[in-house]
Amino acid sequence: MTTLYVREGAEFREAEPADILTRAQALISQRYRSGSPVLSDPQRTEEFLRLHLGGREYEVFGLLHLNTRNRLIAAEDLFRGTLDGASVYPREVVQSVIAHRSATVILYHNHPSGASEPSPADKALTHRLKAALSLIDVKILDHLIVAEKVFSFSAARIL
Repeated sequence: MTTLYVREGAEFREAEPADILTRAQALISQRYRSGSPVLSDPQRTEEFLRLHLGGREYEVFGLLHLNTRNRLIAAEDLFRGTLDGASVYPREVVQSVIAHRSATVILYHNHPSGASEPSPADKALTHRLKAALSLIDVKILDHLIVAEKVFSFSAARIL
């Protein structure tokens, strides 16, 4: 096992779990700050979402708001659900997109069960949101399901 240390002035001490999490959050905030090129590497987007949704025992549905150059405006968790589902309201998604002045978005949610395959409800929701957002000229670049693996609607060509 690896031991991590924290420097306090001229002294070092063994890092506590809270120290490690605090530093990890600082690195995440720096790496995925507003204006960063979130889509320069799809792996970075998946990495961010794995860290963001990691060990949650309930579903979370959210958006990565992007500008016209696909740079991050904000990451926003919109809905919190239960172990096996979350209610998502297209009206609130559209309001959030307008409030952030997003040009494009990436939808995301997690599956606490560990299965990354989309359910029929996931597919239906994606198509409803695509239709709703197309009315205000906002494109969905992808819908990512975070579980043991990350499932991409775009890569599977079902977006």
